[in-house]
Parts: sequence; C-alpha cells; structure tokens
Amino acid sequence: MVQLSIVVPTYNEVDNLIALRDSVAAALGDVAWELLIVDDDSPDGTAAAARQLAQSDPRVRCLHRIGRRGLVSACVEGILASSAPLVAVMDGDLQHDERLLPRMLQMLDADPQLDIVVGSRYVEGGTVGAWNRSRALLSRWATQLSAVILKADVKDPMSGFFMIRHASALRSIRAGMSGVGFKVLLDLFASAPTPLRFRELPYRFRNRVAGQSKLDTVVAWEYVLMLLDRLLGGAVPIRFIAFSLVGAVGFAIHMTLLVTLFSGFAWSFSVAQTTATIAAMTSNFMLNNVLTYRDLRLRGWKVVSGWVSFLFACSVGIIANVGIAAWLYQQTPSLWIASAVAGVLIGAVWNYAITNLYIWNKPRAS
Repeated sequence: MVQLSIVVPTYNEVDNLIALRDSVAAALGDVAWELLIVDDDSPDGTAAAARQLAQSDPRVRCLHRIGRRGLVSACVEGILASSAPLVAVMDGDLQHDERLLPRMLQMLDADPQLDIVVGSRYVEGGTVGAWNRSRALLSRWATQLSAVILKADVKDPMSGFFMIRHASALRSIRAGMSGVGFKVLLDLFASAPTPLRFRELPYRFRNRVAGQSKLDTVVAWEYVLMLLDRLLGGAVPIRFIAFSLVGAVGFAIHMTLLVTLFSGFAWSFSVAQTTATIAAMTSNFMLNNVLTYRDLRLRGWKVVSGWVSFLFACSVGIIANVGIAAWLYQQTPSLWIASAVAGVLIGAVWNYAITNLYIWNKPRAS
C-alpha cells in the first residue's frame, strides 16, 4: 500500500525527471511512495518521458493534462488522484530538498493532530539560496501581503514544498480553493474551513539545474487574482475579476485617447469616442488573451482571426457604447466625460458576455 504520494506539477521539465526520481528514491528508502507527475502538456515532451519512466518504475505515474494550465489546479488534480494517506507537493526543477521528506513524514506520523509540514525558507536555518535582491524582496513582499487572507502565522506561505494529510487537503479543496496561480500552499491555508495545524522545517532553496524558470509577470498577476478571490469569498468568478482588471486598463487607455483626440486635436466627439473605443477593445482583447484566458490562449494567426472576430462580435457593444455616449453628450455637453463612461459601461456588459460565449469558449491545448 502506498504511504506517500509526491505530486510534482511540471511544465518543460523533461531533463529533470530521472534525477528527481533517483533523488526521491534515495531519500525515502523503504517508504512505500509514488511519484505523480502532473504535466500541462509540455511541448518538450515531459509527459511522454514520464510515461516512459513509469514503464520501468511502477512507482512513477503520469497525469497528462491537455487544454488546462496552472500550478495550483495541477496540484489539486494530483492530490485528488492520490489514494495515499499523505501527500507531498514539490517542484520538478530540483530546487526543493527531497532529503526533508523523511522528516516531514516522521513528524506527521508522530503527531496525529498535525495537518501539514511546510518546508520553509524563512525560519531559522532556512535560506532562499542564490536569489538576487529583487527576487528576494518580491518574495518577502508577497509573503507579507498574504497575511490578509491567511488563517495561520506561517513564515513561508509561498513555499511550494510541503507534506499534508490527504484528508486535510480534501477539506480545503471541498471548501472552495481558488485553483488559480502558483501558490498552492497559500490557497490550502486560506481555504481551510478550520485552521490547519502546521509545523515548519527549514531548508535551503537550491539553484535550478535544468529547464527555465516559470516566474514571470503572469505569476504576480495570478497571485493578485487569488488574493482578490479569497477576499471576496469566492462570490465573484475569477475570470470576471480578471476581466474587470483588464477592463480598467482599457478604460484608462480609452479616456486618455478620448481626451487627447477630443480636447487636444478637436476631433468630433463621436469620431474620438469611436476611435478610443476600438483602441480600448483591442487592448482588452490582447490582455485578456494573455492573462484572463491564458489557459485558452489563442496563438499565431488565431490571434488575428480572434481579434477580428472579437471586434465583429462586439459590434453591438460598440454601437451601444458610441450611440449612448453621443446621445448623452448631446443632452448635456458639459458632462462629456460622464457620457463616455456610460457608453463604456454599456459596452462592457456585452463584451464580457461575448468573451465567455463566443471567443474563448472552447478548450484548446496550450
């Protein structure tokens, strides 16, 4: 019987799989364990390599996800696919110290009241390794910001390395984890119906051996989305939150261009409003494609056809936007900004509906 499942979310980690399996095997010795590789259809063939490794080692399993992306959701699917009483989560880039796994296991076995053991970089004896100053400061800032949703005084809630009782993880999942972004531990703690009982063990964060770091601006974006989702209690769909934030950027672009064309270049209000509307819609389409609908992202020529389809499908929104704004302006020219805002709001309702029903409504391989 498997005592421990080790869930490893992967994306382009083909060169690390064998070394990861070997290091886990060396660390755990006689423990009955399995390595569950959850791969988001990596273009480098990580899933195929994991299946091949599983042919020679039955302790390795592969969960190949197509048309879905995201570290937290990958970890959730891995946890749900496990039948072991204990589940560990660690990265596939060899930066987490697998030698900590036996100690985590021992602590959970010794204390039945303990829910989770966290590998921490921020307790005495832990370190972030060779991080540069900006990355270290960003991590500290994100850790401090997480206090607004945490139900426990965890020193390293951003850690991606921990071991949890399967039953405890299920309670958080059933309670409504956001499933967004890259911070599964924070999501587990924030979603738990009752505070998780935890311990932290120090470890040294290693340098990446192979592959490329997944850290980019999208990580920060999805982190903010998860915080907002938890603050709102899951009452508002994540995509709507993202769509609204993107819309705020589009609104800023719209108003800046409108003021420039109408006040600065003395264009007619209707022409200026039309131009600003199309520019803002184009910005919204591009940002939503990269951020809001990252898991359904259009690529290559599909971006062009998608943009054209988006403009065409949203033509009703454009007509309503410009028509209502122009009518209100004619009634009260002094309130031209309010007229523009009203037009934007009317158009936004239609655009959001089209976004979900027409443009990005079908799963696509990322």
